[in-house]
Formats: sequence, C-alpha cells, structure tokens
Amino acid sequence: MISVKEAKSIIQKHIPQLGTETVSLNKVGNRVLAQDITAKFPMPRFDNSAMDGFAVRASDTKGASQMNPVTLKMVSVSSAGSPSDVTVGLGECAQCMTGGKLPDGADAVVMVENTSGFSVRGSVRVFLETHRGKHVRKIGEEIQEGEVLIPNGTRITPGEIGTLATFGYGEVSVIKKPKLAIFGTGDELIEPGNKLMHGQIYNSNLYMFAELAERVGADVIIRNVIKDDRESLRSFLSEALKSCDVVVSSGGVSMGRFDYVREVFMELGVREHFWKVAQKPGKPMFFGTDETTLIFGLPGNPVSSYIGFMEWVWPVLETMMGIPEQKFLTGILKESFPREKVKYRFLFGKAWMEAGTIMCKSSAKTGSHMLSSSLEANCILISENGDSPLQPGEEIRINILPWKTIG
Repeated sequence: MISVKEAKSIIQKHIPQLGTETVSLNKVGNRVLAQDITAKFPMPRFDNSAMDGFAVRASDTKGASQMNPVTLKMVSVSSAGSPSDVTVGLGECAQCMTGGKLPDGADAVVMVENTSGFSVRGSVRVFLETHRGKHVRKIGEEIQEGEVLIPNGTRITPGEIGTLATFGYGEVSVIKKPKLAIFGTGDELIEPGNKLMHGQIYNSNLYMFAELAERVGADVIIRNVIKDDRESLRSFLSEALKSCDVVVSSGGVSMGRFDYVREVFMELGVREHFWKVAQKPGKPMFFGTDETTLIFGLPGNPVSSYIGFMEWVWPVLETMMGIPEQKFLTGILKESFPREKVKYRFLFGKAWMEAGTIMCKSSAKTGSHMLSSSLEANCILISENGDSPLQPGEEIRINILPWKTIG
C-alpha cells in the first residue's frame, strides 16, 4: 500500500499528451483550444451609434435647449448594415440608428428623444447641446485588432463560442478528446429498467462514469458490464487496450473470489504501478499502463467509484487535454471531520460562503455504499491522516465539483 502523494507522483510520470484536430464551430462546445484566438479586426469595426437618434457635428448644437432649439438639415440615413456615404457638413445631420455607422463629418449622436424627430420637410430640431463623442461607440474601444481574445488551453463555453462566431472563426484547432473504455464486473449487475431479482443490483456506476466523462470532455467509445467470466473480460480488455487512451473499471480489483480484473490486466501485458492506496474510500485501487494507455481499476462501491473518478481519473483527463491542474480551495469546518490514522480521507460535503469565508461540512452518510451522500454535495472534502478528528473551526481542503458552485 502506497501513499496518495506517491500514487499521484507515479501517475503524473505516465500521462501522455494528446494531439490536435480541427473542428467546425458547431462542434467546439466543451472542447479545449489548441491555439490562441486573436481578433481579426477591431471591435467595434467602425465608429457607430449607441442610440437611435441623429448624427451631428457637436459644435452645431451649441446653446441648444427646449426653449432655443437648433434646426439642422437632415441629409442622409445610416443604419446597421446600410451605412451612409454622405459627409455631414455644417448645419447638417443624419438619422442614425443603433449600430449604424457614424457618417463622415459627424462626431456625436443626439438621442431621438431630444429632437423633434424626422420631419418630412427635411429638417430636425435639436433640444439639447451635446459634445464630441456623445453616444458614439469608437472603433476598437472594446478590442484592438490582433488582440488575444481566448488563450490556448481554454475550455470552450457558450461565451467562447459567441466570441469565435463574432470574429468569423468557422473552425478552430482543439485538443483531441481522450478515448475511454469503461466497464463494470459482476453477475449481480443488471440494467436499470429491468426487474430486480434476489441478489441483484442495478448497474449505476457505468452511467455515472459516462456522465462524468462527458462533462470532463472525453469520449466513451467502449462500455460494457462484464459477467464474472475471465474470457469475456479478456476479450473486452484486449479491444480496450488497443483503441483507448484510458481504461476505467468499476469493481473486480479487490480480493474476492471473482475479483480477477487485475490478473487479466497482467496477463495482457499491462504493467502494474500500484494496486493499493492509503485512502478511504478506495483502498483497493489499481493503476497500470500499456504503451500509451492508462488503466485505472476502481472499487465497485458507488461512492468509491464516484470519488475515485473525480480524484484520480478526472484530473488525468484534464492534463491529457492540456488543462492546467486545478488548485484546491480551503474551507473552515462547521462540524467535525472523521480522519483516519493511516489513510487519506475523502468525503462528499457541502461548502458555502459565510461572511466572506468558505464554510463546509461533510455528508452525514459516510459509508462507501451510500451514494445518496452525493445528492446534496457540491464538493469533496479531503484530509490527510491524523490521530483524531478535525474539529469545528479547523481548515480542510475542498475540491469543488466542477458543475457545482459554492452556495
């Protein structure tokens, strides 16, 4: 049995970097950029109106008021998509809609509410003195041409997609998705929706793994429940090792009569780096490699599988995609936390803000079979080994679940 720190160090030495591929804009969601995205043009691209109104020369409105309006001749109309090619001269104005290009010669916009509006006689009365630049969006005031908009290594969310579209990127270079094989073992496992017979349980872990894999940005290309049969397991694993970057198992790596996943791995040439880790839950955890494939054997208890994926597999997948390692937060315990004398302790928990400080507490359900402990959780609480429980008011490490927030 090795320490968590030693196990993490071993894994880091074997994580491969994935290649890149070019994908179209409608398929980049949740992918990781493999290039810097720069502005192809300034934003705004030209001086334009921030309001519906009239483009004027500010000097022509000097002294304008409700009692003493200034009358200007309207010479053109400029709207978004239909810019005016007329130059506004002395005593002239142009109707200019929001987003419309500011006509040459004009240097300000007067809102329509401060004018008489368009007159069929071709003149507009202005009731408010304005100044140069008023209600004008200047070229490049948001973004300069050539500016880095989104740096390499960014995970693409709706905001990034909108920015890519805004600047005309129809396709971009991204890191390839890690290819995963996930499997569970056991004659007792049946699919949800079927009737449970005596001694059977539903296959929950593979559905959980598949969802976690999608959220992190990986592709599950092989997925199966393997009965307690060596040849079926060997056939599945032979294919998985050929075609996948990562193989993740649920169950079969402990010391029970039918726990021979580890043995079959070894028979297929997988190099074992460690089998047991000083942690709770998840002590019987296997890690091995086969050329460039990483193999994680996680215990079958649902909490052990869930936390094991989040603490061991998720960060590896992110590293493979070039995502920087996420930093842990620190919280203050509201209630005591049960440490282990020789093992790292992981528990689902709840974190929230209180007077500017992150407060937290662990789930009341601590059994590795109690998956309901994850339902209200937004984090995993992590403690090194110790002789006694951590007490209220003491600090503890927090790993916020990426799809959750601190309430």
